[in-house]
Amino acid sequence: MDYMQKAIKEAFRGMKVNHGGPFGAVIVRKGKIISSAHNTVLKTNDPTAHAEINAIRKATKKLKRFDLSDCEIYSSCEPCPMCLAAIEWARIKKLYYGCTREDANRIGFSDKIIYGEVKKFPKTKHLVVERVCNDEIKAPFLKWVNKKDKKMY
Repeated sequence: MDYMQKAIKEAFRGMKVNHGGPFGAVIVRKGKIISSAHNTVLKTNDPTAHAEINAIRKATKKLKRFDLSDCEIYSSCEPCPMCLAAIEWARIKKLYYGCTREDANRIGFSDKIIYGEVKKFPKTKHLVVERVCNDEIKAPFLKWVNKKDKKMY
């Protein structure tokens, strides 16, 4: 299975059970999925329970270490500043993402204020970041727009 497709599946899984917004993440090590997770902000009432954070927590627990420098992360959306910081703290060297922060903003998830603050800091020079763009990647966002029982947070 394609790793980004698994992240998209996670996004749909979380939305279906109303755990949170249309976000999923997968952590891969040496070609094997170590963890996968979706957003659980609504389920846990924890504003930090983003897909990337949840995936990092699962991976570090499974590997019994905080250093994920031999792993890659696939996220259905460009990570928010908090998640990007967690990716950095986990020492993950490669991030693949699908939808952009602008896409997220269009469906009600805005990080503009935080990004404005982050702009004051130096840009990362050691994390390789690559966008994965295709029609499939926006499917969870398109479904979210029409989701009748969604709850914004």
